[in-house]
Amino acid sequence: MLKSLAIRNIVLIEALTLEFGGGLGVLTGETGAGKSILLDALGLVLGERADFGLVRNGADSASVTASFAFAQMPAPLAETLAEAGVMVEAGEPLILRRQLKIDGGSRAFVNDQAVSVGLLREMAASLVEIHGQHDDRGLVNPRGHRTLLDRYAMAGGTGALADPAGVERAWKKWREAESALAETRRQIARAAEDRDLLLAHLAELVGLEPVVGEEQELALARATMQKGEKLSGDLAELQHLWQGSDSALAVMRNAARRLDRIAGEHPLLAEALDALDRAVIEAGEAEDRIGRAVDALAHDPQALDRIETRLFDLRAAARKHGCAVDDLPAKSTAMREALEAIESGEAGVAALAARAHEAGLDYRARAEALSMARVEAAGRLDAAVAGELAPLKLDAARFRTKVLRLDEDRWGAGGIDAVEFLISTNPGADFAPLNKIASGGELSRFILALKVALAEEGGAATIIFDEIDRGVGGAVASAIGERLARLASGGQLLAVTHSPQVAARGGQHFFIAKSSEGLVTRTSVAELGADGRRQEIARMLSGAEVTPEAVAQAVRLLEGT
Repeated sequence: MLKSLAIRNIVLIEALTLEFGGGLGVLTGETGAGKSILLDALGLVLGERADFGLVRNGADSASVTASFAFAQMPAPLAETLAEAGVMVEAGEPLILRRQLKIDGGSRAFVNDQAVSVGLLREMAASLVEIHGQHDDRGLVNPRGHRTLLDRYAMAGGTGALADPAGVERAWKKWREAESALAETRRQIARAAEDRDLLLAHLAELVGLEPVVGEEQELALARATMQKGEKLSGDLAELQHLWQGSDSALAVMRNAARRLDRIAGEHPLLAEALDALDRAVIEAGEAEDRIGRAVDALAHDPQALDRIETRLFDLRAAARKHGCAVDDLPAKSTAMREALEAIESGEAGVAALAARAHEAGLDYRARAEALSMARVEAAGRLDAAVAGELAPLKLDAARFRTKVLRLDEDRWGAGGIDAVEFLISTNPGADFAPLNKIASGGELSRFILALKVALAEEGGAATIIFDEIDRGVGGAVASAIGERLARLASGGQLLAVTHSPQVAARGGQHFFIAKSSEGLVTRTSVAELGADGRRQEIARMLSGAEVTPEAVAQAVRLLEGT
């Protein structure tokens, strides 16, 4: 609930901090004192569009800070904060702050973390619900009526299948199954259209028999052969130098034999023989390597032609299928799988179709059960609201919860129904949406009747009624006050009121006043104690002059609560 509201430089408010408690709080004051400023400030911190005319004259900037506390944070609010990356520890207050600058700047914060204004607006639905003379949200908005009726139905007890969350899960499961079935059918249809082409391509690849790494091996062999062709003349001349009786190696070997016969005659001859033996060995190794190089670089025109033809075929196939040569084996495998999918696809489609059918039956069963629970709950809600109308001076009005079965193409996660709250304010008049018929005062009282009848759970933590008692008094005002107090029990409700009967019901009373000093006008808000409440309610009863009779009546009103 709302714990505090700090306002700085908003219109006529220079600096103001209010602390709120639970139960019913009332705000009173003379007309024009500035009660609307408080609501404008609260709306600003809840993400409403920035109106820079709110910045107090003479100030450069304005700010509003609202602090909320929860025994347990509502799940939708916690999810919204988590998605935005804003962490709030258990038991820690939630602090919203909005800053405006006169030059047009606007900033928003949640627990001192900068956020978008949109996040404040998204959080607002879980924090504060405001009902006033021109309410176009909350209970008036038909988009929320189905959820409200579902909560009412669940509170009254329903069957196991009549669970809105279960219907939503069943819908999601059905949609996923239908999507999977449709996608599989599209894939099979596309594959079947390409069957002949797949067969031709696969036959081509099977005949080609590509192997991973083959392109690199062939390219290396071709390059080696091309080098051999280029070096063939030099290699032939080198081989000639090592062949025949007159080759350099033959001459060296002959010289070594001669030296061997005379090496013992002198040490230098022995050394010469050793050196020549080493030279013969090295020359022999050179001859061997040249021979092996000739074999490795052998130029075979037919073999080179076969290699080049193979490379051309492989690379042409790769270009055709838009892949690398090494990917051709995988492409062949994929084609086989696609053809197998065509053959076995119908069996897979049958299984998916059965799954989708079962999911559809489950959704229908759950949605039908929920629809029946809605119809039953609608009757109970209509009766409950009817019981609240007469005391609120709406005895000629009628209320109806319309549960309309939708066409199948409009079914969704919320079920198979549309729900809308309708009213008729005059005997014999047709039913119509709340905001199309009711006047401002009637609308506020209808909303109060609905809120009391719904005993709503899961709504906003704080409810505000702005001048719900306008244009009524006496017994009707007393009835409004009694219902506001009842609605506030166990929660928090704030009421801006001109009715002493409503004000007397408040557990907390704020008085709003406007004062002027020269050319400066200010709005102030003070929390009233027992004496202050008595005097303020007496003023509300008697007008400008507080009479003893008004004070006595105020005492009776306060004691009567």
